[in-house]
Amino acid sequence: MHRIWSFVAEYSLLLVGGAVLALAWANLAPESYHSLVHLPLWTDAPIGVLESHGDSATRVLTLHFLVNDLLMALFFAMAAKEVWEAVILSGGSLRGKKALTPLIATLGGMVGPIAVYLALAATLGVLAETGRGWAIPTATDIAFSYLVGRIIFGARHPAIGFLLLLAIADDAGGLAILAIFYPSGEVAPLWLLLSVAAAVAVWLLASWLPRRLDRGRQDRPNSTWTRRILGSWPYVIAGCVSWYAFYRAGLHPALGLLPIIPAVPHAERDFGIFAEEERYAHDLLNTMEHALKVPVQIVLCAFGLVNAGVEFGAISTPTALVLLGLVIGKPLGITLFGWFAANVLRLGLPDGMALRDLPVVGCVAAIGFTVALFVASVAFPAGPVQDAAKMGALFSLGSAAIAILAGRIAQVRRRG
Repeated sequence: MHRIWSFVAEYSLLLVGGAVLALAWANLAPESYHSLVHLPLWTDAPIGVLESHGDSATRVLTLHFLVNDLLMALFFAMAAKEVWEAVILSGGSLRGKKALTPLIATLGGMVGPIAVYLALAATLGVLAETGRGWAIPTATDIAFSYLVGRIIFGARHPAIGFLLLLAIADDAGGLAILAIFYPSGEVAPLWLLLSVAAAVAVWLLASWLPRRLDRGRQDRPNSTWTRRILGSWPYVIAGCVSWYAFYRAGLHPALGLLPIIPAVPHAERDFGIFAEEERYAHDLLNTMEHALKVPVQIVLCAFGLVNAGVEFGAISTPTALVLLGLVIGKPLGITLFGWFAANVLRLGLPDGMALRDLPVVGCVAAIGFTVALFVASVAFPAGPVQDAAKMGALFSLGSAAIAILAGRIAQVRRRG
């Protein structure tokens, strides 16, 4: 059973299984599926979806909100931890100026899909009906792209760190677009100051201060007491505060834990993205990641279940616009901007990564599932256009096959 679970977890089969189940369920019994997805768990809750009832409004914590907005923050935190270590620690594959290359490539990965989407919409004469969906193909799904990236490159290839940084920045950019161009309510950026304050406070009180008080003392009593008695609780509390700040700021709270990651005590050396050697590390950041691995696998299964349920009858022109924006615009934009950053700006690529890997990374990044579905739900009102756009985001999972083929053509050498 341990070997079976390790195989399922390593290849994110729970996520894939949840998505396949949702797609089948939504097409065989759509009413029961949508009833489950929007099942109210807590009415008049402090967090949740704001629903209007006559002259009053109340927040309802639904299953969809619980999974997408709250629990998925754990996955984003795990991914951010790996990227943070790759950027800041000794031996990190993205340390120094080379971290700028994937960030510039991210910009290309957003500009390319927008250009393709709008150009096709204008050519087909549907710009007026579908123009609001220009942001749908800008985001990269971290979970699925990481899964496909592992299959193509292996766990230890520097392209994995490049891909994760690109995917996280891509989703952050997509969510910023969502907040600016598709506000669901009043955007309150001042709430983000609370998130920053939580990160700074927990670093000062739980990390810097005990080490400061232990200066010149070999037994390190304050640091030992903090580690043994308080453990991870200060960071858990700070994470909750940061999540709530993102939620109240009008930004997607799934990224709410990211500001806390740099504040958590970490190892001195990076062993690689999700490296096996990390299980022997005893720093708090790695310890917390190990504790989250099984829960996050279950969360990913639930995420696939509540998001992938789209009926096949919804396929129409917006489906093609979103799909082509992703599978053409993403690889093209990432390759061109990545080449420009690496060669023209002389920023280079991570050690062990070649220019021929860029188009492959672009094809992997063309999987736009999570935020693409979310943006589609707010870009268009409920109805056939929204459903068609969601189907385009779902079909982008087919980019996995394109990416695997591109990896073979580029003769990518798998590592780990």
